[in-house]
Amino acid sequence: MRRKQVILFFLIIGWLSPPAVMAIQRFPKPEFESGYVVPDAQLPLPRAELLAWLDVTVLLLTLSLATYLVLKRRSRMGVFLLSLFSLAYFGFYRQGCVCSIGAIQNVTMALFSGSYTVPLTVLFFFLIPLVFTLLFGRTFCAAVCPFGTFQDLVSFRPVRMGAWLNAFLGMIPYLYLGLAVLFAATTTEFIICRYDPFVGIFRLNASFGMFLFAGLLLVSGVFIARPYCRFLCPYGVLLNWMSQFSWKHMTITPAECIQCRLCENVCPYDAIDFPQTKKNPAGQRKQVNQLILLSLLLPLLVLGGVWTGGKMHLTLAGVNSRVRLARMIQATPVSKDQPEIPEITAFRSSGVQQQQLMTEVATIEDDFLTGSRIFGGFVGLVFGITLIRLIRTPYRTDYLPNRGTCFSCAKCMDYCPVLKDKTNN
Repeated sequence: MRRKQVILFFLIIGWLSPPAVMAIQRFPKPEFESGYVVPDAQLPLPRAELLAWLDVTVLLLTLSLATYLVLKRRSRMGVFLLSLFSLAYFGFYRQGCVCSIGAIQNVTMALFSGSYTVPLTVLFFFLIPLVFTLLFGRTFCAAVCPFGTFQDLVSFRPVRMGAWLNAFLGMIPYLYLGLAVLFAATTTEFIICRYDPFVGIFRLNASFGMFLFAGLLLVSGVFIARPYCRFLCPYGVLLNWMSQFSWKHMTITPAECIQCRLCENVCPYDAIDFPQTKKNPAGQRKQVNQLILLSLLLPLLVLGGVWTGGKMHLTLAGVNSRVRLARMIQATPVSKDQPEIPEITAFRSSGVQQQQLMTEVATIEDDFLTGSRIFGGFVGLVFGITLIRLIRTPYRTDYLPNRGTCFSCAKCMDYCPVLKDKTNN
């Protein structure tokens, strides 16, 4: 019986094979009067996977070296030279991809979409800098991220910005992060990659609008140090959170601060917290009352954000291509006199029923309703915490790098007159 099955199997294969081969060749290649030549089919090269793992290895090595240069050697020159290497390798050679910033979207989609699996190398690019930051502060920003180095090269005359302006501009990355997670979770769009201002420069293929955007960032970077890193980067939000709980962190001085204020003048990122030693009982009572009021107001801000996000969900859902197509079909009357829109023609020729599309869109809009409410609540929470941090002035006696916003660039320690051979705390 088994022998008959084997013979039958090969007879079927032999019967199917000639028609299958003939089916490939029975239609002649299209001929174009323009002289178009059909390109040869190309397969993905195995080297691409090897390069991805090479990138992970280089990421680990550069992060380790950056941490050593910042925490042990306290060498600003070493950090600067390493950042130039990172710009050359991760920026212009690898053309900004894979990048830890864009990996936010891959990880989000993998968490919320069962049909998508994040590549292991992309997951490592997302997690490794976060782990290093939790252990040693933002050494990734100091010398590994090519975006930061690119902006540092044009920072010729940075000016100081007030605490309130810094705080409110610093809310923009939270909005960007929230939208990026929302659109990736609903499989709508990778907005971080689409609107990345520097990858287009690394690849020399950006649209005019993105080249203009990158140019404006670099021009503003002459006077506002690292504008993208401070006021746009969504990955910087996660690094900020990790760095605030870092096991070890860069210190300005290797020993006791002598209050020379040189670090205050040299830091271009407003990332140094000044001493707060004056004790004013009246001022302290006022601050306590303000903190109590804001703490009571915080739940209202979150609820207000949830309500506002729910009201915006249909607008945000309009970014999704399926939702946009459904709305286009509903808004376009069937008429023989008017030519059909190409997207509608393609949909109707696909064989998918309109009712099936509408059911799919209803599910997407429900997902956006939930996601938009969470996004709105997140924004309300961030706004409330920002106000609390602005009012709160903790007691400290020295000039200290802010653990969250400090990029560990080592510029301040390079100007510190305290003996360099002291060990870092």
